[in-house]
Amino acid sequence: MTNTQDKKLWGGRFAQATDGLVELFNASVGFDQRLAEQDIRGSLAHVAMLGQVGILSAEEVAQIGEGLNAVLADIRAGNFEWRLDREDVHMNVEAALRDRIGPVAGKLHTARSRNDQVAVDFRLFTKEAALDLADKTRALRVVMLAEAEKYLSDEVILPGYTHLQVAQPILLSHWFMAYVAMLERDEGRFRDAAERMDESPLGSSALAGTPWPIDRHATAAALGFARPTANSLDGVGSRDFALEFLSACAILSAHLSRLSEELILYSTFEFGFITLPDSHTTGSSIMPQKKNPDVSELARGKAGRVFGNLMGLLTVVKGTPLAYNKDLQEDKEGVFDSYDTLSIVLRLYAEMMPRTVWHADVTGAAAARGYSTATDVADFLARQGVPFREAHEVVGGLVGLASRSGRQLWDLSDEELRAAHPLLNAGVAQALTVTESVRGRASFGGTAPDRVREAIRNARQGLERP
Repeated sequence: MTNTQDKKLWGGRFAQATDGLVELFNASVGFDQRLAEQDIRGSLAHVAMLGQVGILSAEEVAQIGEGLNAVLADIRAGNFEWRLDREDVHMNVEAALRDRIGPVAGKLHTARSRNDQVAVDFRLFTKEAALDLADKTRALRVVMLAEAEKYLSDEVILPGYTHLQVAQPILLSHWFMAYVAMLERDEGRFRDAAERMDESPLGSSALAGTPWPIDRHATAAALGFARPTANSLDGVGSRDFALEFLSACAILSAHLSRLSEELILYSTFEFGFITLPDSHTTGSSIMPQKKNPDVSELARGKAGRVFGNLMGLLTVVKGTPLAYNKDLQEDKEGVFDSYDTLSIVLRLYAEMMPRTVWHADVTGAAAARGYSTATDVADFLARQGVPFREAHEVVGGLVGLASRSGRQLWDLSDEELRAAHPLLNAGVAQALTVTESVRGRASFGGTAPDRVREAIRNARQGLERP
């Protein structure tokens, strides 16, 4: 069929064919063909409902349904010709249906518009994508929880940082549990978003509903939605469901980027905390000693693209009046890209983390540097009745003394410690080891082994909930 004939079918009266460059600029089939499965599912639900309410005959419903399934089979088999002159996935599918079963295919479009058609297709995809990323996020959460359990038995110690300066010693398991907590919230955001977008816009038609006696609740149920959208303008003109999905993607990407940054640092020669697996690193084209953390660097870098997808769609929708505008064609590529990106990053980290080797001797030694137990000395004085601000000042002076002479606090003599405060002596400083420091942090949510065990138990119970 020629472009002019297609225009007569889809768009009214046109004396001339569309300019080739306009056709190229206008077309979305290059990316929205990805919605073919959702589009045909929506059409099957719609035509079945048209039969149920008596708008179409049983014979027409059967003929259209068989034709749609045949088109779907061609698409799945890779035998479908996607045509640019048919603009988008919807016109390609319906035109192919018409080629297959004849004019009765035109009855499929009774009581609907491409506006509610694209809205329902995109909601179906985004809802499924949100639930899939929730499952993949949970899978990584399970991996991180298992790693926390693995390193808890030996109480492997890691330096905890603020401002990337050694601050206080923590358990490595406590570090893993921080990411477990983040991933739990990330999963929740995807599931919450999926619940809010669980509405079918099908039947909103172009923007105002339809005079046909359709059953929107039936099509919503057939497509697995909890309910139809309550307002036809909102149903076809809103994309906040995609924005919420992209927002959840952006926050998850930020968490994964922070994890990536730490693993990149920890794998350097200067830190030496971990050895990343050969299966998830690459070598240098010129330097044979190099082992590059490409997975983590790409995960960190791709976070920028995911952030950009959110900002891009926010910018698109902020100026669009109700209801549908062609601007909204720009809603899909960012969602597809964010979903694809996070799908692979989550899978890669779930594979990589159990294969990463942590060097407990190195992390333990690093945790002992930088006067990481200084706060414990101040806390000791405070427990003896010394005001904490005074204790803080006393220990700050001791840290200065030790650093000027290249020593640790436990290397200071009785005389030096007593000169700083009469309650201090070498025995006190030597007893405040990194191990004792970790064990002493027993407040709820702290790094003490019993508290980390408690956190792991709670996280395990959380995984038992849907």
